[in-house]
Order: sequence, then structure tokens, then C-alpha cells
Amino acid sequence: MKAATSLIELSDIRKSYNLGLANEAEVLHGISFAIDPGEFVALIGPSGSGKSTLLNIVGLLERMTAGSYRIQGEESSSLDDAALTLRRRAVLGFVFQFHHLLPAFSALENVTLPALMREGFVTPAQRERARAVLTAVGLKDAMDKRPGELSGGMQQRVAIARALVLEPPLVLADEPTGNLDRASSDEVFTLMRRMHAEFNTSFLVVTHDPRLAARCDRVIELVDGHIERDERTPVREVLR
Repeated sequence: MKAATSLIELSDIRKSYNLGLANEAEVLHGISFAIDPGEFVALIGPSGSGKSTLLNIVGLLERMTAGSYRIQGEESSSLDDAALTLRRRAVLGFVFQFHHLLPAFSALENVTLPALMREGFVTPAQRERARAVLTAVGLKDAMDKRPGELSGGMQQRVAIARALVLEPPLVLADEPTGNLDRASSDEVFTLMRRMHAEFNTSFLVVTHDPRLAARCDRVIELVDGHIERDERTPVREVLR
């Protein structure tokens, strides 16, 4: 197991559904790995391999059935639902395949939503931070536009800015380019690599695209609820 400096540490994680019923099924069978600060990791595997379930556990959205999950050194199983919510908001950012932007809100208002949800209001400093992050993702001139006025790639840029605005140590990205064409997909992934370099934010990215996985620093492959491989990507393939 990694040293205590790891950002997250999973040890022998198991997840079952329909516990105690005839159709009980275990979908994760003893998953163990750690992610250190500043890592950019791909999680790959065929459909039904358990990637989404694993990402939900890492994201504190589902509880594991057994095992240990430590986030910044704190055991998550000891936290109640309210504490899990606070931990999630403090440590994690999320980017999904579908951007989930509020259509009636401007790009800037969408990016300030995490602050509004965490504290109940948005401070002037947080609004300026949102402006700075939108500028960093190339949307300086689109802050006042609503999602319907933006292209798919631009909408996903807003989603990335929203994930980064509170400076979380770890961003979880679930097929963040899966709803985009190839050119937009490459553009968004390149942006995530740049944001990773600029902010030193760790990323765990679920992807079906082997081209994108090869551009990550490390690849974890999940097959039938087991880790099939966990290896570093050759430096020559890590294109930022």
C-alpha cells in the first residue's frame, strides 16, 4: 500500500448489490490502489467491468460493502452521510459525459454553483475565481452566454471550469469526451492535461478511448470487477 501521503487509498474494496437476497451479486472483488497528489490516471475496461461503481465509491456517492477507503488519510467508512457530503465538496470535483449545466444560467453562474451549494452564497472573491478559471479554459468572452449558446466542446469546458473552481485535490471525470466528436474530444482532453499541469490537480479519468488513455500518466484496467493491470504509461506517449 502507498505511503500516508497518498491522496486516496483503496484497500480490498468489495461491492455487492441485493445483499441477503437470492440475486445478491458482488461486482467489485477486492480492489486496491492509491493515487498520489498530481497524478493523471486513466480507468479503462469493458462495459460491465465495474468502472462506474468504482468511480461512485471513490466519489463518495456509494458506500462499499467491505474494505478500506481512505481519502486524505481519513477512513470514509467512519463518516455519516452529512460528513461524506462535506468531504465530497471539499476534496472532489466532477466532470461527466453530459455536462449537466443549468440551461437558464450563464457560464459564469454555472461555474459558481459549487460555491453556492457549499456555502449558500457566492463571495466576490469566488466570483473572481470563477472568472479566472473560465479565462484559463478559453472562455473569457463567453462568460455571460447560456449553455444553449455554446458548442458541445465549449459546454464541456464550462463543466471543467466548474469542477476546478474550488481547487479540489482530485477531479473525477466519467467519460468526459464521450459525447463529443474526435476534434472536440482531443481539444477537451488537452485542456484537462493543461489544467492538471497548471493547478497540480489529480485526475481519475474513465474512458473507452485508447488514444486518450495512452495520454495519461498511468492506466488502471478493470475487468470483471478485478484490476487486470496498473501500469505507468511510457513517457513518449504522454502527450500534453
